Amino acid sequence: MKKIKYSTIGLVAALAMLSLNSCKKFLTTELTAASQTDVSFYKTPSDAFTALVGCYNGLDLIYNGEAIPPIMEVFSDNCFGATGASDGYGWEMMDEFNKTISPSDVSMHSGGWKNYYQAIYRCNVLLQHMNQIAWGDSTTLKNQYTAETKFIRAYCYFDLARLFEKVPLLTTPTLANVPQSGPDSIYAQIMSDLRYAADSLPSATYTSVPNGRVTKWAAESMLARVYLFYSGYYGKSTIGNESAATALAAVEDVIAHSGHGLVSDFTTLWPAASLAKKVTYAGEANKEVVFSIKYSSTGDYNGNITGNNWMVMTGMREQSLYPYGFGWGGCTVDPKLVALFDPSKDSRYFASITDIAKENLAFGKAAANREYTGYYMKKYSPICDSNNNPLPVSNYLVGQSQDYFAIRYSDVLLMAAELGSPNAVSYFNQVHQRAIPSAAAVTAVTKDDILAERRLEFVGEGIRYWDLLRQGLATAASTIAANTTLSLINDGTGTQPSAATLQANITATRGFQQIPSDQITLSSGVLKQNPGW
Repeated sequence: MKKIKYSTIGLVAALAMLSLNSCKKFLTTELTAASQTDVSFYKTPSDAFTALVGCYNGLDLIYNGEAIPPIMEVFSDNCFGATGASDGYGWEMMDEFNKTISPSDVSMHSGGWKNYYQAIYRCNVLLQHMNQIAWGDSTTLKNQYTAETKFIRAYCYFDLARLFEKVPLLTTPTLANVPQSGPDSIYAQIMSDLRYAADSLPSATYTSVPNGRVTKWAAESMLARVYLFYSGYYGKSTIGNESAATALAAVEDVIAHSGHGLVSDFTTLWPAASLAKKVTYAGEANKEVVFSIKYSSTGDYNGNITGNNWMVMTGMREQSLYPYGFGWGGCTVDPKLVALFDPSKDSRYFASITDIAKENLAFGKAAANREYTGYYMKKYSPICDSNNNPLPVSNYLVGQSQDYFAIRYSDVLLMAAELGSPNAVSYFNQVHQRAIPSAAAVTAVTKDDILAERRLEFVGEGIRYWDLLRQGLATAASTIAANTTLSLINDGTGTQPSAATLQANITATRGFQQIPSDQITLSSGVLKQNPGW
């Protein structure tokens, strides 16, 4: 049996996956024989399923370690870093792409880096042992588990490549000190994994698959998302064997055969908004959810975190006001984003943004919240009961059970429209008129129309920054600088940044984040820091 330790890129023991309780609500299998090793364990399909539990669990760990969806909003022009008036300035540093604001945060992303590679390691170990398992006549099951595992690995690498660009590319479990690979190699591997998943998973409607499991439709949707980002940022028309035509075919297949669709009321997609509007929450398995990262309320304060603890970052600072639970006040919304909505017509405004004044909320902690604007993100707000008691009562900070909807059907429709579907106008109208029922149907749609619609549709979901960056670095930098209310920035320097400075900072970093300094040190300099950091 191999000896396992953390390596310079944050790898962890293969067997760690086997002892963790999964937060996936559909998975209950856990390893009970503590004496099993990575050599002796992988014998039966049941063993493979247990290992697959660990791969899915890795998705929970990465976002809880790094709060990826909220910090993506911080990178974008949607909101500020904010958090508490007495907190450190790490989120402001990310917001302005300026390491001098919080120079001690040189390892800001270390937890996330380790958790991504932990999840990847679990996937690689399972894939390595697939042929060791006695599948018998279960070839179909072997292909399914392989496809799910490859999707999870691709999902992790896509995040890593968008965050850091050049990262170690590992497709087998290793403790070697591996240098970073370039984006072409990383994206080719991502696409290869997603294509395998798309071609290997059954063409069954989403209702026939346990909620939270990877489906053919999730793989095809992710393939299109990866293509749009890579081709947009790098200006290349192909990735391996994938092109705009194959990406469009993938999402057209989802639209035609998956059974997914839009829920009729946008508000019902989100628990806090549903409570506030007094409508019935559509639930985690609603038809619009193409892929989600699952969470449960069973987390505890002993390190067994299975809840969505990152969403507490975006709750109203230190005060619960029904139905909104308290949090740490991150991601206060820029008034320039608020101004883009027509609150009287667009249902996405109330569902996406908590408007302190308009909702008559007796909020008394503005002074405790840095970069307070009067607006918070609502989609992933914690909740409380009518007596303002945070829920769940016993483990509020670690037991939030709201799933992260990583891919929604509205995204599929808009991606298909952007990729040039002959049905682009129809797809656009479905999304737009669901949000604004009184809106007249459009008869023509441009890429700019689609991108503007995407901004309003996906507020608070961690998508806006990637949509900006894939339009090109110059566009992303100039747009963020122009759309940020600079007078509201409080980064501890005492000097209001200029639009030119913000644009220059983003340009200098090429839109990517700093490689954690502790990981560079552990690698003895094999890992190289990104420009601008």
